[in-house]
Amino acid sequence: MSALNLSVLQQPLVWMDGEANLRFFDALLAGLTGRDLIVLPEMFTTGFAMEAAKSSLPEARVVSWLQEKARAADAMIGGSVAVQTPSGAVNRFLLVEPDGTVHRYDKRHLFRMAGEHQHYLAGEKREIIAFRGWRILPQICYDLRFPVFSRSRNDYDLALYVANWPAARAAHWQALLLARAIENQAYVAGCNRTGHDANGHSYSGDSRIISPQGEILAAGEPHQPAVLSAELSLDSLREYRERFPAWRDADEFSL
Repeated sequence: MSALNLSVLQQPLVWMDGEANLRFFDALLAGLTGRDLIVLPEMFTTGFAMEAAKSSLPEARVVSWLQEKARAADAMIGGSVAVQTPSGAVNRFLLVEPDGTVHRYDKRHLFRMAGEHQHYLAGEKREIIAFRGWRILPQICYDLRFPVFSRSRNDYDLALYVANWPAARAAHWQALLLARAIENQAYVAGCNRTGHDANGHSYSGDSRIISPQGEILAAGEPHQPAVLSAELSLDSLREYRERFPAWRDADEFSL
């Protein structure tokens, strides 16, 4: 499938109220049709809270909800949630296909400036998801600052970054999303929340869908809820990579 219709939901979140957030996204998703992939923000059931995993919705509840929405929309739907596992809490990106298949990626880079590394376990590896002919790399917020971890080995076509990225560092968010697209010759979508949280942080959104050449295909207005959509072309991506094959000169490395 050459075309991928993508939507990014730049929205506010209700602090530490999972069911309220699901109800909010219920209404929003009901109006979305004709998409292949729909992306929600980081910790979309709670907001970015260090205590979230202790009182968040069970993973099974969120997965069931995502399966219902994915089936109804005939689209893959996902975002990250705080999850309590037998080993400890993780910040987990859940992506669910219309047939109910569940993909999981646990956040690798934990935001130490908020103490996330003291409350959550770091993920151990990248995940690449194959869906409708596309290869998709899920990443979470602070991962964006670490280009080696998201460096393409010619193994993905689209990188997804979900976030609770504060407005105070919005310029970093925008610049790094653009850099990840250009340096990896891949589409990049960044889904960031809006509004305020109980810790006093403000979130401006500034979500983006960016082409491999660095063209902004869709951008969220600062501090305004929005649904951003774009149609991505795999044929155009492949043609660009062949016409300008910088990826062939990438340095070898290992993680």
